[in-house]
Amino acid sequence: MPTRDPMFQGRRLRAFLRQTREACGFTQRDVALEMDWSLSKLIRIETGQVNISTTDLRALLQHYGVNDPARVADWVDAARASKQRSWWYSYRNMVTTEFKVLLGYESSATVIRNFEPLLVPGLLQTEEYAREVIRILAGPDTAGLEDLVDLRMERQDRLVRPDGPRLHFIVDENVVHRMVGNSAVMRNQIRRMREYAEWPNITLRVIPFSAGLYSRARIAYQLLEFPDVEDEAVLFIENASGDIVIRESNQEDPPLVSPLSYLETFWGIEQLASRDLTPAMLDTALERFGPTASAAPESDADDGAEGHRGADSDVGSGSGQGSGSGSGQGSGE
Repeated sequence: MPTRDPMFQGRRLRAFLRQTREACGFTQRDVALEMDWSLSKLIRIETGQVNISTTDLRALLQHYGVNDPARVADWVDAARASKQRSWWYSYRNMVTTEFKVLLGYESSATVIRNFEPLLVPGLLQTEEYAREVIRILAGPDTAGLEDLVDLRMERQDRLVRPDGPRLHFIVDENVVHRMVGNSAVMRNQIRRMREYAEWPNITLRVIPFSAGLYSRARIAYQLLEFPDVEDEAVLFIENASGDIVIRESNQEDPPLVSPLSYLETFWGIEQLASRDLTPAMLDTALERFGPTASAAPESDADDGAEGHRGADSDVGSGSGQGSGSGSGQGSGE
């Protein structure tokens, strides 16, 4: 089971307390009077403005009739965990609130589905590709470019691993033919994708041009699923006007798009992209970026690099700058 992020634990606990109160038929005022609390205290607890102490939590659970020792212990552990710092805490001022929510949810997910229409998914990007994408989208003068590249790489290290969550990626064919950086960067990137396509917990599909137009073809999105039944699927959409996080129970009136509707879309476009044909499509794209491919100067070509960031690399990590776009690291997350 994945390690649950403190932010995720806090949201999970608050949702449980609110839903349990409502199931008991209590208003916030009813509970505040019974607990001898101010109404504002309960509101701040349920909205996450303050953390709840374990003493107050035990009393609240008892009032709600939650007496099973194992369940009480689970929620007490969640309350304690929610007060810790997330692994991405040092990057918190560099990304949007919505992207921080995504980071918290990702760490706790058991299944992540990602569709990308324009760029290689951020979780599959090499360091050189990521740096170029971030530099272009955020602009070369953006502060903290290298820190944002580091964030993307650390995010990969935590999620893209044999014992990590099941990862399902679908990309449009133009993703593997679009030049980003230079031909050496693209060779390295496609080889990385080719390697990951063989991992048992990763599926990678490329939708061919011949598939034509399909549903939500212009929208980059992620769907996250969790181990516990009560933890609803979460949808993260990358949008030019700002990133969006949607939970099934957090629908507005009129409702926002549903995570389940996007899951159905994902399942549908899976039928357009053969997993068996994807390696051959990647090999074809790799041939396009061979030594004779038109590209920018490749001064670092064939230097290679060590470790996860530069395995089988045609280019060194270099000293170029990079970051996310201003909205949570932008397309290709």
